[in-house]
Amino acid sequence: MLAPLLQRWRRLRGSDRYAECLRVLLALGGAVAWCFGTGRVNTVVSILLGVIACALAETEDHWRNRLTTLVLTLACFAVSAFAVQWLFPYPLLFAIGLPLSTFALVMLGAASERYATVAGATLLLAVYTMIGADQAAGGPWWYQPALLLAGAGWYGVLSLLWSVLAPQQALRLSLARLFDALADYLEGKAALFTPVHGVDREALQWSLAMQNERVVEALNDSRLVLVDRIGARRPRGATAMRLQMYFLAQDIHERISSAHYPYDALAEALFHSDVLFRCEHLLRLEARTCRQRASAMRLQTTPVANTLSEATVQDLQGSLTALREQPHPPAAHLLRALDALVRNVVAIQQQLARDKPGELPGNQQERVLQNPGPQSPGEAWDRIRLQLTPHSFRFRHALRLALALLVGYAVLHAVHPMHGYWVLLTTLLVCQPSYGATRVRLLQRVAGTIVGLVLGWATLRLVPFGPWQALLMVLTGVIFFHARLRRYTTATAAITLFVVLCFNQVGSGYDVMWPRMLDTLIGAAIAALAMRFVLPDWQGRRFNDVLADMARSDARYLQQIIRQYDTGRRDDLDYRIARRDAHNASATLSAVLANMLREPGRHRRGTETLLRFLSAAHTLLGQLSALGVNREVIASPVARKAVDRAGRAAVDALAQLGDALANGLAAQTATDDATWLEPLASHADDETTRLVLGQLMQVLVQRDRLAELANALEPA
Repeated sequence: MLAPLLQRWRRLRGSDRYAECLRVLLALGGAVAWCFGTGRVNTVVSILLGVIACALAETEDHWRNRLTTLVLTLACFAVSAFAVQWLFPYPLLFAIGLPLSTFALVMLGAASERYATVAGATLLLAVYTMIGADQAAGGPWWYQPALLLAGAGWYGVLSLLWSVLAPQQALRLSLARLFDALADYLEGKAALFTPVHGVDREALQWSLAMQNERVVEALNDSRLVLVDRIGARRPRGATAMRLQMYFLAQDIHERISSAHYPYDALAEALFHSDVLFRCEHLLRLEARTCRQRASAMRLQTTPVANTLSEATVQDLQGSLTALREQPHPPAAHLLRALDALVRNVVAIQQQLARDKPGELPGNQQERVLQNPGPQSPGEAWDRIRLQLTPHSFRFRHALRLALALLVGYAVLHAVHPMHGYWVLLTTLLVCQPSYGATRVRLLQRVAGTIVGLVLGWATLRLVPFGPWQALLMVLTGVIFFHARLRRYTTATAAITLFVVLCFNQVGSGYDVMWPRMLDTLIGAAIAALAMRFVLPDWQGRRFNDVLADMARSDARYLQQIIRQYDTGRRDDLDYRIARRDAHNASATLSAVLANMLREPGRHRRGTETLLRFLSAAHTLLGQLSALGVNREVIASPVARKAVDRAGRAAVDALAQLGDALANGLAAQTATDDATWLEPLASHADDETTRLVLGQLMQVLVQRDRLAELANALEPA
């Protein structure tokens, strides 16, 4: 009986949301206990809203950086809260300050993600201050802002103490999410090897591109946490080991992404062999091993050795040997690609089989991480200044949100000044940078609000005033934070019930229900209209730039790969930046396409063609990754010259495609380059050169496929 409970407790402790939810539980519970214990029940709304605002501003920083961020957050909160309090009695001045401050705070997010998080929470606290001022009856002008700041400071202290006591927890959980994402990607890649007829591999490539987006996001998140933990210091101890895990994940990602030969052609040529089935089986076992590693990091246990993978490797290698020894084996170029594919899959298994990921590289350039944050105020301003153009999606969102809040402020005064600030809160939370995201958030917000109000009405009828309502108030706040990232409808229902219970402590629980519902509908309508008519950021208009960036990033990645056939394999900073940029560009293409599919039909640009473009782009990235996986010095000067020449031709072809897309020109094909490569690949002296030249030929063919699809796109 005790063992299952202990196991469940360990799983709970290892969950991604455990730490934040426990901090919120302690903060809300402590605040409620203080308010009720001291008889200051009328302060509970403002203090709890301050706790929530600070929790939403939280970033996964080391305690030193978290202290700096906390000071910055509280300073922004103080300026926002006192400014709102001062301007509150003067509607005209307030109407001028509201859009200006909104625009400035949204643009501040261009400096870095940390600033964007703090700026978003500051806007939220400004609306909370309006709600508190709307409810306040008497008291000095500084009282409501002070209560909000007290709640925010209380949560900030708890967060800081947690960071001191558990400095590695955020890093462990970030790496666990990364290995879970790698497991999903391995499962998706395994499906491509199913050796049966009728498999829609293009659809599988679409799905794989979306999964790759999640892996890229997880890699970026882990890098940010590592940069924060390491800084300018040499990594040591647990941080050094987790940096090794990050580099291991990067290498596995490049190997998983690689595509050594068209999968349809492989399935057709090897239909009567079990090689592809064994590849698929090994990839699924490797996905299971990744999940075990993720679980071990969450629970701080030792990962279980997967002995079945070792036997599967031997079976796969034996099957490949038998295929090669057949009386009529497959063509030489196919066997060459198959050899490289099997070596790559086996290398992933060998890396995952190690108890430890290995030593950090001795070369500084191979272990340093690029810090994405601004290194000086001047650099931060430069980043913001570059976004001050109508072509920037951030600028358009900042202007749109500023105008939407101004309209909301006018509407609330026209409809009902009391409780009307829920209009602004809804508009702020629903109005997202893209139409698709706004539409989804609008539906979730309205549905969650209705459910929350029904639950609130039932709770006030069934649960007596006092300790039970206070307990429910704390629990609903925790549920909100647990669900807010993945189940926004549930989170909205929880926070709506939380608000009803909070206001019921000051005697207006029923009074807030109808305004909350009405204002949610008004605020959602304002956000929808703003998204539709104020500088609408239709994704189809961005596609040429996104596609151009993808082609240029691929060209830079290939350039870094070709360079290493002269110098030898080195995962230095330049190479890792080029590889990451290529994957980030591919992930951006997936995200933009997903957003466009939610937009009205007339604003979509050749959806089927773009899906094919996404599949082809992901295939091209896989071919480049295959070249990256097989980096090694080519000794023969003649062979190296041929590889350099072919590599330059492929880099130039990709760069030309990017330039054509950026300038709205017809993309030219590179068929001539692919034609002269074929005899070079056939007569090369060594297997590595033949493999590399064959891969470059595939890159040029795939580049032409992208050019054809780009030319077939409907104009923006």
